[in-house]
Amino acid sequence: MNRRKFFAAGAVAGLSGSFLFDLSAQEKHKPFTLKYAPHFGMFKNSAPGGLLDELRFAHDHGFRAWEDNGMSARPVEEQVAIGELMEKLGITMGVVSAKTGIKELNFASKDKEAHQVVLDQIAATAEVAKRVNAGYMTLVSGQVDPRWDRETQYTNCIDLLRRAVEIVEPHNITMVMEPLNRFQNHPGSFLQTVTEGYLICMAVDHPNCKVLYDLYHQQIAGGNLIPLFDLCRDQIGYLQVGDNPGRKEPGTGEINYAKVFEHVHASGFDGIVGMEHGNSGKGIEGEKAVIEAYRAVDPS
Repeated sequence: MNRRKFFAAGAVAGLSGSFLFDLSAQEKHKPFTLKYAPHFGMFKNSAPGGLLDELRFAHDHGFRAWEDNGMSARPVEEQVAIGELMEKLGITMGVVSAKTGIKELNFASKDKEAHQVVLDQIAATAEVAKRVNAGYMTLVSGQVDPRWDRETQYTNCIDLLRRAVEIVEPHNITMVMEPLNRFQNHPGSFLQTVTEGYLICMAVDHPNCKVLYDLYHQQIAGGNLIPLFDLCRDQIGYLQVGDNPGRKEPGTGEINYAKVFEHVHASGFDGIVGMEHGNSGKGIEGEKAVIEAYRAVDPS
């Protein structure tokens, strides 16, 4: 029973406030084994009271992490309220996006002005991250620069990230660079595989610069998800997931997320697993299906 129907039924039956509280507690689920992080909008029908209501709903159903690509665009007072509630609930904030530009020519290029735009965006996002107690900041690598060979583009990217680390390190924020698949979603993307991200982060060689391993993107780019996780493990700072095809919750596509999550958990990974995908179903039933999907694949 969802919370709106429950409280409506309670009102009709004339139940006392204390009894309502007791029954509500029975609906709460134990925390997930892994730190799955939903995003705003994922439970908007089940929690129609707004952003803070979504956080409470997610906490009630076992989620202990969160992420929000749109956080930088939210009013400052909203960011502060979100950060305060997450701290009270014990929800860890995952990535906030630096919006470095999927279609921009920046990391791969030698353009000093383009590099400065990226650095300014990272500095501004660091202030947002502090308001919501976020420890991670997503960077995307922009477009391939056809004027330079691949090795030179890597060098350009590494040099820019080394400058960016100086901005985030004092705030204890880890930048996580996200490779994006070029076949389905992001043609022309500079970094396309987790191994390329691994190479870049090995060269930067700093604990505040890691790879964001998005298993959805890597499945499209070439698969081999578990061996690549092991290979790149020491440079992976954050995970994101979505099934393929469709980029919806686990169980709607071809990825065996039960096996992947079992392996991730057995490896000792205790970081955040961002749920960067849509819901396969609509309304409250679709949101319930998302929760049930993660219960089905969560390591016991």
